[in-house]
Amino acid sequence: MGWLRRGAERLRRGARTARDNRTVDDAVTRHLTEFARTRRGVEAFVEPQTSVTQTSLLLVAYDGEWTRRTIPSPEWGHAFAEHLEIPGYDAAVVGYPQRMRDYNSRMKKRPPS
Repeated sequence: MGWLRRGAERLRRGARTARDNRTVDDAVTRHLTEFARTRRGVEAFVEPQTSVTQTSLLLVAYDGEWTRRTIPSPEWGHAFAEHLEIPGYDAAVVGYPQRMRDYNSRMKKRPPS
């Protein structure tokens, strides 16, 4: 189980990827971990890099609440989801869950506080 501990330590420190030598800010890792740990039914959706955006990780909770952060690579996103033991998907393949769209609609209809 040493490899699992080493993998977790790399995620905490901001693992470097071989493909691109960027690291993930500790604040990003903490935010994603906090989101996943404090909500039920969280799933991870790895969004590919486009000409406009970098690779990102979208976390969606059971009620549709979501958060998105930039990550260094799809491999990092899948490893992060595996480390947290949550399902991880390629957003380009499976798309986004309906509950996320429903959540966005509910938030738009909500009166300002």
